[in-house]
Amino acid sequence: MVRPREFDEEKALDAAMQLFWEKGYEATSLSDLTSRMGIQRPSLYSAFGDKKQLFEAALRKYTKDHASRVRAKFQSHPSVKEAFRAFFAELVEEEYGASPCRGCFCVNTMAELAPHDEKFEILTREHQMYLSVLFQESIERGIRAGELAPDKNAKALAQTMVVSLIGLTVLLKSRPERSFVHNSVSQILALLQ
Repeated sequence: MVRPREFDEEKALDAAMQLFWEKGYEATSLSDLTSRMGIQRPSLYSAFGDKKQLFEAALRKYTKDHASRVRAKFQSHPSVKEAFRAFFAELVEEEYGASPCRGCFCVNTMAELAPHDEKFEILTREHQMYLSVLFQESIERGIRAGELAPDKNAKALAQTMVVSLIGLTVLLKSRPERSFVHNSVSQILALLQ
């Protein structure tokens, strides 16, 4: 007979995700994980597998949650330009308000693991493509509504916005002057004109 889990797997996974997000994969030890998750090693292995499998589960949870939040934000704005403006403004404010600046868990993984681990290369690329499709849908909505020029290449513009988002997320980790960031965001948003 299988014993029921004596801990909440979702809470434990969320705790692991937060820790990996703060420290990265390599710098997070199993002791760090069990302490933060409030479980013993056998329970960690039984529920999630090894450290790499736990990291993958945490990344999948993050990308799913992040994609849902981004979609909801874009769907809540009737104006596509306003949706992008609010999205980038919120990103900047979150990063300047956070201490330490964690950046995006997916982008951090892209830099730390994707260059030498095919699984994480694929997982981070999938998230990039999801965001690109979401941005493209929003841009196409703006074109149909007459808010954006009909000659806009929605797919190329969406991909450019994703590249801009990733670059900005990385840049914000170094806490550049706000004017540098605001000038850059203004130019990114000018692509929607």
